[in-house]
Amino acid sequence: MSTKHIYNKVIGFALAILTFAACSDTWNDHFESKGKDMKDYTLWEGISQNSNLSNFAKVIEKCGFDKSLSSSQVFTVFAPTNDHFSAQEADELIAAYNAEKGKVNEDDNTVIKEFVHNHIAMYNHSIYEASSDSLMMMNGKRIKLSTSSFGSSPILTKNELYSNGVLFTIDGKAEFATNIFEYLRKDADLDSVSSFFYNNHLYHHEFIPGRSIPGGIIDGKTYYLDSVFVQRNDLFNVLDADLNEEDSTYWMVAPTNAVWKQLLEEYQPYFNYDNQVKFRDSMMYTSPRLAIMAGTIFSRTLNTDAQLTDSAVSTNAAYTYVNRRMWGSNNLHYYQYGGISSTNTKKPFGPEGIFNGTENVQCTNGQVMKTDNWKIDKLNSFNQWIIIEAEDRGSLKEVSQYTDSKTNEELGTVTPITRRVLNDNPFYGKVWGDAFVEFEEAVNEGKIQHSVTFNIEDVLSNIGYDIYLVTAPALANDSNATQAQRLPTQLKCTLSYHNQDGTAQEKVLGDKITTSPDEVGYILLAEDFKFPCSSWGLVEAEPQVTLTVATNVARKGTTWTKTLRIDCIMLVPHGIATVDEERFTISPHGDGDTFYWLRK
Repeated sequence: MSTKHIYNKVIGFALAILTFAACSDTWNDHFESKGKDMKDYTLWEGISQNSNLSNFAKVIEKCGFDKSLSSSQVFTVFAPTNDHFSAQEADELIAAYNAEKGKVNEDDNTVIKEFVHNHIAMYNHSIYEASSDSLMMMNGKRIKLSTSSFGSSPILTKNELYSNGVLFTIDGKAEFATNIFEYLRKDADLDSVSSFFYNNHLYHHEFIPGRSIPGGIIDGKTYYLDSVFVQRNDLFNVLDADLNEEDSTYWMVAPTNAVWKQLLEEYQPYFNYDNQVKFRDSMMYTSPRLAIMAGTIFSRTLNTDAQLTDSAVSTNAAYTYVNRRMWGSNNLHYYQYGGISSTNTKKPFGPEGIFNGTENVQCTNGQVMKTDNWKIDKLNSFNQWIIIEAEDRGSLKEVSQYTDSKTNEELGTVTPITRRVLNDNPFYGKVWGDAFVEFEEAVNEGKIQHSVTFNIEDVLSNIGYDIYLVTAPALANDSNATQAQRLPTQLKCTLSYHNQDGTAQEKVLGDKITTSPDEVGYILLAEDFKFPCSSWGLVEAEPQVTLTVATNVARKGTTWTKTLRIDCIMLVPHGIATVDEERFTISPHGDGDTFYWLRK
């Protein structure tokens, strides 16, 4: 739950208190008129002494909640009578509670969550003529309460007042309404997904002071009569979806166990981290599973029925849902399915769409869409092409150095200058981001070769990349560039990466590469290159993958320049891009929908 949501709920609670205080002659009259009927003993005493509630009382006691109902805390209890809740049902619940006891957090025990807390609400609640409300139970579920029913169960007796609360009796157990997160571990077909989401390292509880009851201050610290915790899952943050929140609505495409196994076997080699990576085992567990689930959840607030006929935008589809963009281009979106450019068969509900053929299970906050026919291609999710814009902060690792003979200071042999391509320039819209970096010579000694090194992050292992160096012409910044400024240069490109032991390896990708002087140059440095180790998802102070671009010019003059003009470096999943004399053409998601960028 976000801070905003917590804030809203706290405000809502405060407003409820104000409403209670301001209103209510009817409410006050009710309690005042019934005050003489209030028992001077606790809810637990009242329940345990009622022979028609013995089965319910047995479950409450065996689950340890009798202590709470005997305390000074205030509750409202909805107890099913023996006529509608048998001794056998009670014994089955007690056995189920004991089977989970000590193995899961107490609040996560199925019997506590789905039975005990589903029949008890905090604070006094009563019903009067024509009242109707939605009551929040201790498990966070809201159940409709009217003068005659609690959820779908008829009310038998009502408004019995005790020293610490109110007791109702009802005709049958209250139905537990399951949200998406809870449903995952109820469906045997989704055991694999459930195991990932309920992993102890990802799933935990968080204390919510605003919903807890303070009891006073001891040694400067507040202690609480009742502490309210909510479920928290790190995956909810990564997937940008609170799947356990009852006030949100999502669709979740979930692979069955057979599909999960197949995908995991395929994806695991893509996330092979070197032996020096901190928390390597955890990364190798989490990353391929996250690769399966990222892009599978859809907010219904942002995906209306009308919008879904064309495209489905998952919660991982980034920045803004207004223009639906990723990576700076509408053509390079990820985690979005369908869209204007797609054929009808690839629309979300088309024959090749991600929602086609799913088995849909309704939950309180949306639906789980089970499928054994996976339609989410890795090229449209985690196997993305990587663009390192030369002008972006963090892209440039270092430039070559020389020692100043006068000051003995280490200085760069080149000076990086960001050049913008203006909208009246013929190359506007042809250079990536309409900007490039010109590495101007800072020292002009004939023997010195210049080099610049770029950081490359988030590479996958054991999957092919076509590696491109994209250069820009001098004309892209200055339409009046002289012939000397427009000279080509020769380059040597060296890729550095880690082996399994974490040792840096180097591979020369080109020794005498000639740039294109008057066009955007797409230089294919390597085809179907596979990194032995992944850096996907790592936060690296020193990225393990770098590309060094160096001049390799024997002699300057009228033939060559040592000035470098670098637009970007691209690592493109193998086979989805082609280059000809006039254009760079790509099918970003391998789906046949192609886009191109002119070079000239």
